[in-house]
Amino acid sequence: MKKTRTQQLIAAGMGAMLSCGSINTLMAENVSTPADVASAPAEAEKTASGLASKVLQKGTGTVKPSASDTVTVHYSGWTTDGKLFDSSVERGQKATFPLDRVIKGWTEGLQLMVEGEKRRFWIPAELAYGENPGGGRPGGMLCFDVELFDIEKAPEPPKTPEDVAAAPANAEKTASGLASVVLTEGKGSEKPSEHDKVTVHYTGWTKDGKLFDSSVMRGQPATFGLNQVIPGWTEGVQLMVEGEKRRFWIPGELAYGETPQRPGAPAGQLTFEVELLEIQKMPEPPKTPEDVAAAPADAETTASGLASKVLKKGTGSTHPKATDTVEVHYSGWTTDGQMFDSSEARGETISFPLNGVIPGWTEGVQLMVEGEKRRFWIPAKLAYGENPPPGAPAGMLCFDVELFDIK
Repeated sequence: MKKTRTQQLIAAGMGAMLSCGSINTLMAENVSTPADVASAPAEAEKTASGLASKVLQKGTGTVKPSASDTVTVHYSGWTTDGKLFDSSVERGQKATFPLDRVIKGWTEGLQLMVEGEKRRFWIPAELAYGENPGGGRPGGMLCFDVELFDIEKAPEPPKTPEDVAAAPANAEKTASGLASVVLTEGKGSEKPSEHDKVTVHYTGWTKDGKLFDSSVMRGQPATFGLNQVIPGWTEGVQLMVEGEKRRFWIPGELAYGETPQRPGAPAGQLTFEVELLEIQKMPEPPKTPEDVAAAPADAETTASGLASKVLKKGTGSTHPKATDTVEVHYSGWTTDGQMFDSSEARGETISFPLNGVIPGWTEGVQLMVEGEKRRFWIPAKLAYGENPPPGAPAGMLCFDVELFDIK
């Protein structure tokens, strides 16, 4: 998959929400705020969902994309007060992405367009990120100018299972409520643990038969840490061996819930077909610290409330500055001892600009020298807060960090 959840969350505002996929570099341009940014004019087209748009430039093509196709566009986005929050035009980079992997207003709106067309959209909050999205995303109604350059047609979707709505009587069921049936026997004998990485092909449907995601249609298998996905996947894929294909019926509580917090996530029970292609064994995760819940009396505490203690002395003499890039290993726990991310468990260090992460990391890693390992207790105000964006851990966090290099 992509970056781990903590790598994504640690970096504040890293990357625009819509500029995903492959990128094409062009000459950057300045972008002017539309005069009608605040609301759609009377002549705008409106759909039943509340999406409004008007054509700024007629297209040269005749075919419109479907929700499963991949499109290449230029775009600029404003809040209704005229603030530009993202623009591929200003960056001089076209964006390419599957149309069913973006906000609902984009998925619906671009299906109205043909190649060569440029259109202005007014997207209601419920088709964008909501009124109070958090995580650096813009709230309320949004205005976008979008120019469609290319449509890459998706393969035909896999056939919807006849039993998509509910598990059949012969399905295996676990204590958690997860149900599954084996579709193709595997050739391996070893099953993954929750700490391992796996490579799979998959397709997912809601219980009414709507396909919402498919690596098969993208023609590219997905690789991810098994403890970095929804609980139904973490549990279910551990039942499999390499080469096996299995159908899962995952209850809402083991998926994204009945009312998902993540924009665009499907609600309720989900059905997945998963083919396990490869298991990559990973190291066992670090042991939860005994003092994870609170800093001990011998910890150093700074004026900001950041507490830490040295676990291993360093070999270097230079401390990094906030503007430096550092390479580290880390593991992070909530105060109840639940590990939410670990580069050690993945077996790969990470590098990042020290001024591009949560304040507790920016301050804390500057206390260290190369070769040092230190435990931090980071107050909520220096982490993600008490009510963080979806997927981010709340409250005080405990991290073990080992500093390898200052760049």
